Amino acid sequence: MSSSENNATILVVDDDPEIVSAITKLLELEGYSVLKAYDGLEALDVLSQNKVHLILMDLMMPRMDGLSAVMHIRKDRNIPIIILSARTEDGDKVLGLNVGADDYIAKPYNPMELVARVGSQLRRYFRFGASPEEDENGITVGDLRMDLATKDFFAGEKPVKLTSTEWRIMEVFMRNPGKVYSAEEIYRAAWKEEPHAAENTVTVHIRRIREKIEIDPREPRHLKVIWGIGYKLER
Repeated sequence: MSSSENNATILVVDDDPEIVSAITKLLELEGYSVLKAYDGLEALDVLSQNKVHLILMDLMMPRMDGLSAVMHIRKDRNIPIIILSARTEDGDKVLGLNVGADDYIAKPYNPMELVARVGSQLRRYFRFGASPEEDENGITVGDLRMDLATKDFFAGEKPVKLTSTEWRIMEVFMRNPGKVYSAEEIYRAAWKEEPHAAENTVTVHIRRIREKIEIDPREPRHLKVIWGIGYKLER
């Protein structure tokens, strides 16, 4: 484990104090710093006041449930989120992952598996960074790169011809990978005006971009839809 991963701060969110205490002890034995919250609203408050590198989030909690908390967090943060829940139906897992969680662990959990999943997410986070790789010439996110000087765009080694509007949309996503944008937010950023028929207009442009940058536009790896919320560029 690198020094940055070893110094990571993890927020544990669960309305059961015994579970929070058990996970805290487990993580502290691994060298992590741990913050605690007992519902979604308290988690948002802790996040607003502390630097957190990973979140373990329960689903069923009072005041604000885990899914709502994840959606709020994903509006402006791309730190790893692991859902830890007794709800193990496939639909719950899919919903959790679709709203922005990075992993889903069923309760009762295996302590060794939990530690391994946490370590895996942190390694990925610190290796690929919380921010896109940006230099004076362009921005790189995974195998996507945009050259800000020449306006060239590449998906892997493949040059991609984007229209000016498509370029502006991708620049929004490339500067903030992992952040979820509503259709209205994308419209304002790309068209520089108040939204008009934003949902349909943005949907059409996203579809065209996917046809150009995705290997299989029907199963996109890069531009993901978060149902009922908007779109994000996968980190």
